[in-house]
Amino acid sequence: MAIDGYIIKVDYTEQKKLAAAVSRVAGNINQICRRINQTGHFYPDDIVELKAKQCEIWEILKQSQRAEL
Repeated sequence: MAIDGYIIKVDYTEQKKLAAAVSRVAGNINQICRRINQTGHFYPDDIVELKAKQCEIWEILKQSQRAEL
């Protein structure tokens, strides 16, 4: 600031949304892995949920890329 004379402010809103979505997916994966390890079974609904969360992450990424261009 003393040398250049200006302050740069960056908006991290989109990055925070992406981090939150990734965190939710990671939590779901951990829960599913625990259940599979305990019971030896997985459920098709779990796979559907993970795919939906993955789509959510991709949409956030696409929106942030569009905004940057």
